Amino acid sequence: MKPKLIAVIAAVVLIAFSAVMILRCKGSNKQPEVVYETETVTFGSIGKTITATGTVEPISKVEVGTQVSGNISKIYVDYNSVVKKGQLIAELDRTNLRSELSMQENNLASAENEMNYQKKNMERQKQLYEQHMVSDAAYEESEYKYKSAVFAYNRAKESVATAKTNLGYSYIYSPIDGVILSKSVEEGQTVAASFSTPTLFTIANNLAQMQVVANVDEADIGQVEVGQQVSFSVDAYPDETFDGKVTQIRLEAQVNSNVVTYEVVIEAPNPDLKLMPGLTANISIYVLKIDDILLLPAKALRYQPASSGKGHLEQKGDKKRVWLLEKGGCVPKTVTLGATDGINYQVTDGLKEGDKVVVGEIAGLSGMPSRPENGSMQSPFMPGPPGSRKK
Repeated sequence: MKPKLIAVIAAVVLIAFSAVMILRCKGSNKQPEVVYETETVTFGSIGKTITATGTVEPISKVEVGTQVSGNISKIYVDYNSVVKKGQLIAELDRTNLRSELSMQENNLASAENEMNYQKKNMERQKQLYEQHMVSDAAYEESEYKYKSAVFAYNRAKESVATAKTNLGYSYIYSPIDGVILSKSVEEGQTVAASFSTPTLFTIANNLAQMQVVANVDEADIGQVEVGQQVSFSVDAYPDETFDGKVTQIRLEAQVNSNVVTYEVVIEAPNPDLKLMPGLTANISIYVLKIDDILLLPAKALRYQPASSGKGHLEQKGDKKRVWLLEKGGCVPKTVTLGATDGINYQVTDGLKEGDKVVVGEIAGLSGMPSRPENGSMQSPFMPGPPGSRKK
């Protein structure tokens, strides 16, 4: 073929290829067809919880001790014994206590005898004084001795009463109805109550009604209120959930390794006695729980059509703007919102069940030729790979 003819054919091919590419570029300028992603407004519930850990404890727990020293002679209870108020649970040896009482009673008798003598002596001195037969000093001395004897007698009476009381303390009774949680002594052991009252037993009042004392972080404590519902679990029963209610928020801060927490008391009914004192509880406090309300997905508030322009829709307070998908297209709607759990909002006005709110959009171009499966764009004038023309 002549060189001039080859050049002409090449020029024609180049012009044709350029025309095809120009047409494709013009076709790509078509406006995108928008597909809206929507969610339906429905009725449901919202809830928000905060988590904490705590310890299962009896509501009432009493430490029983003794106010006198001595040897433990008898113990009538053991761990887990059920006791009644006023029940004798232990005794101390009373040998020394009886001796002390006897000594104080003898002192009282001596003081009474001295008081009676000084009384008679003062009465005699008074008669002589009225007859001017003794001096003022003698009469005043007899009166002074009598009054001192009266004081000594009263002190002796108090010492006898104290000795009787101490003898009574040798009998140790349960102060409440309950269960023995701990026993710190054995028969024959000596207890000394000179400087402090030693604890002999710990009694829990009612194990059918327990409480959980939870440590709530300072960042969450502002959301906790008395009366809020609580659910918790314990490792002893990992497949069970126990229910409770917040009954007290203690104001004293607990600081541990620069972490500030506050104690929250949760009542925990325990009718089957599964919850034992000392168990660690993993707690969820329902700081927000509302049922049967109209729900709006939170992501609907973040959507705004590109055509609306930035800053076009201002949202203030509980009044918000969302977009509904209707027959005419995507239209704005002002709604009034209430509580939220971060995923959904409570709708109090502006929407009804079944409304479709736009939460996003997917844009695509129409009229574009589809891309081959292998993803490459190929000139129609270029030969394909071997076998590409085979059907």
